[in-house]
Parts: sequence; C-alpha cells; structure tokens
Amino acid sequence: MTKTKIIAALTAVFACILPAKSAAPVKIEYEASLNVNASTGNFAPYMLASWNYGRFNGANGIWHDGMLKKEMTLDKRFNWGAGVEYLLGYGSAAEYSRYDAANDKWGFSSVRQAPVRLHQLYAEVKFRGVYLLAGMKERRSGIVDNRLSSGDLTRSNNACPIPGVAVGFVDFQNIPFTDGWVQIDGEIMYGRFMDKDYRTKTFSHYNGHISLDNWYTYKRCYFRTKPSMPFSVTVGMQTAGVFAGYTKWYSKGKVVREAYRGFHFRDIFDMFFPIEGNGDSYYKGNSLGSWDFKARYDFSNGSRLSAYFEWPWEDGSGIGKATGWDGLWGLQYDFGKKGIVSKAVIEYFDFTNQSGPIHWAPGDRPGTDITSSVTGGDNYYNNDVYGPYSNYGMSIGSPFVVSPLYNLDGYPEYTHNRARGFHAALEGLVSDAWNYTAMVSYQRAGGMGRRPIAKRLHDTSAKLAVAWKPCDKLKGLSLKAEVAFDAGNLRGNNFGALIGLSYSGSFKIGKKQ
Repeated sequence: MTKTKIIAALTAVFACILPAKSAAPVKIEYEASLNVNASTGNFAPYMLASWNYGRFNGANGIWHDGMLKKEMTLDKRFNWGAGVEYLLGYGSAAEYSRYDAANDKWGFSSVRQAPVRLHQLYAEVKFRGVYLLAGMKERRSGIVDNRLSSGDLTRSNNACPIPGVAVGFVDFQNIPFTDGWVQIDGEIMYGRFMDKDYRTKTFSHYNGHISLDNWYTYKRCYFRTKPSMPFSVTVGMQTAGVFAGYTKWYSKGKVVREAYRGFHFRDIFDMFFPIEGNGDSYYKGNSLGSWDFKARYDFSNGSRLSAYFEWPWEDGSGIGKATGWDGLWGLQYDFGKKGIVSKAVIEYFDFTNQSGPIHWAPGDRPGTDITSSVTGGDNYYNNDVYGPYSNYGMSIGSPFVVSPLYNLDGYPEYTHNRARGFHAALEGLVSDAWNYTAMVSYQRAGGMGRRPIAKRLHDTSAKLAVAWKPCDKLKGLSLKAEVAFDAGNLRGNNFGALIGLSYSGSFKIGKKQ
C-alpha cells in the first residue's frame, strides 16, 4: 500500500470517529520553580526532606523543577489526563560505608541524587466512575492531610512515585440500592522498583541482605457513609506488597545465601491474595498495610472536625489487631475560613508493640522440638527476604520512622522502627498575600521490632514555612522560605533552610470551531 493510500485510509477512520466539530480546547497547566537549600548535617533536616515525594534530601542543593499537565476532570463520562515533571540540578553527596571483599578493607561510597531526573510521567483515562492510569504519578492519602500530617502509614507523600499501572474508582461511588448512604472507593496497582543502582551503592556488602529488581503492588478499599450529611465515616484497608526480584544475604563480607525469584505472570494473582508459595511455610512476597478509619463532623458555621486512625499490620497478628495501641491517631480541625489559623492537626504515633519481640514458626526450623507458633516481631517496614519498604532510601510509608537513607553505615533496613511520639501542625494566612505552615514533632525510638536497644534515642524536629503570592499583576508567581531543625541523638543536630521561587499558569491548545 502506498503512502498516499495509507494517509487516506487513516483520514477516513478518524473522520468516522471524531465529531464534525472539534472538541473544546484542552487546558494545559504548567509550573517552573527553582529551589535552593543548605543544611549543617549530612542530609537536609527531617521536615525539609520529607513530604515532597523524594524530590530532594541532600544537605545542600539547587534544583529546577518543571511540570506540564492536563488534569482529568470528572464532569464528563469520558475524560483523560496526562503529565510530565522533571528535575535538574545538583545536590550534595553522602558518604556510605562499604566493604571491599577483594581487598578486605572498608571504604566509602559517595552517593547523591541524579542531576537529571524524570519525577512524573503518566497518562490516565476515565469512563464514568472508573479510571486507568499508566506511568508514575504522585498520589494522595484518603485519610490524612498531605500537607499537615506526619504521613500515611501505607502510602505517603514521602518517596518518589513508583512506575506502574493502576485501575480504580476516580472517587467514592454510590453503592446501588443504598440511596447514596454507602459509597465505595478502591484501587489496584502493580509497578516495579527502579532503585537498583541506589540500593547497590548504599549497601555495606558486609552484613544484612540486599533485595533487587523487586516489583510492587498496592490495593485499597474504603467505604464511606453519605458525605452530604453533617456526620460521615470512612473505613477500610490499604495493603501493599513487594515481590519477585532476587536477594543476597551477607555475613562478614561474604555471600552466604542467594535466592533468585524472577517475575512470573502468576505472581500478579498470587499477590492479590497472598498465599503460601513454593511448598514451604512462607507466604509469597512481603505484604503489609493498615486498617484505616476517619470520622468527620461539619458544623453549621462551616468548620469541620475530623478524627482518624491508621493501624499498621505486617502479618495475621497485625490484621487481628494484636498490636496494642500501635498506629497513627489524629485530630484535625478546619476552621472553614481564612485567618491566622485555618487548619490545625495533632497526632499520636506508636510503633512500640509490634505484636511483641518474638516470632517463631516451626517451619522455619526443620527438626525443632518446639511445635508452637508465636506470630510476633512484626518489625514494621522491614522484611527478612525483601528488605526495607522504601524507594530510593525514603520510606514509602510514614516518614516519622527514620528512613534507611540515613544509615551511613550501609545497613539497609529501618534501624529504629520501634518508635513513639507526637506531631502537631498549623497553617493559616497572615494576609491575603502571605501564608504559613508550622510543624513540630517529638519521638523516642528504641531499635528494631525484633532487636530493641537498651537506651532509647530521642528527636525533636520543627519547621516554619512562609509563602508569598503577590497581587494580580504578578499572578502565578510565588516565593517561599522554609527553616527547619532536628535536635537529639536519633537524627542528630541539624539546621537547614530553603528558598524557592516558582511560576505557574495555563494555556489552551486547539480551537473550538
């Protein structure tokens, strides 16, 4: 077929599909920003490096952030969205201890964030209340406030997005025959970790294990009562999983065990409802998640009070809530109007129970005389096969627990997940052009779920951020300044500041004829 005939055939096809008149113009939003930060420690303070989807965490840096996106709106049965975001710049390096087995000596591995990074790249489409998404896109929690909370326990805004494919409801949907009194929301996502190079460079290669080329899954199901009523409740579960790939275990610099699992199409189904695999007592993959609850009441003056909790689980004992008070417990009050204080959040965080420090499964020790089982030692966010629940060293769950990124000794896991503390935050307007956010947290941590330490460590962290958005003549321009510090022997004594300048706007492509 000649080129002319091919073009004619395609033209005929599109003439049948498209309406006689072209669709409305497409609105494209854009934003460009420049951020500069400086700190006194090895990394940016906890509250500067957290909750930005892993954009930066180095002690010092200068980064340009550019983004283009088309929002997927919900006002039509069929709609689509897409976006791309990149980062260009330079960040200071951190020195990780690393063992050289060939020469039997210790050295350092210098690691910094890549100077050119693709942060988001996605396309999504929806029909009625269902959507399909492909790529990597920032996601928001359905329970906690992304701006003010210490972070969602299962999928927070702390680590960079994981590329994958997701399908779910675009928002809460009415369940038939309930007259809108019961709604459902859910999502299923499968993706793949791309941080193999980072994990390899930051691992000590001496003790512990390293798991690479892993795949990721996330699932959520929430139910909500009628949101138009003054009182409404949301309840449900989140679950995440890490599977496939391969793992190497090290002891004193030598590989003592290897497991190559690879990826198989059946893994997708096996991870939907985790089952025992390979004929042994282990369940396939590393599954974890949280039971979630949120109740809110809308007052007649426009204000809103919300109370919520997220209860973590790592196995059956956690799902059965044999973990005491472990979880995130919070209150949020929205004043419903602009003012010196427009929102306030206070949270209590507890990861100290973890079903107790002992885990014993007879199947793990063939020939043992002890046949009873003890399902304790949950060791939140760590796994003996698949490693830490993190992406590029940053916690995918709550950043309140110190992420593996900060382990300069090259140990790959969360070393202080047995933690307890408080978090509080405020935001408001000083004037029409000036707004602020203030946060403070305190925690004490005592080692890992199965290996507590004798003396607990502590940390106090705080941040003050102010932003200036000028009058209409400079609409789209924004200037922000942030200062933060860490004090204590858990994260160390750090002080840092950030200054950012950004400009955002929109334009339309296409013409309505």
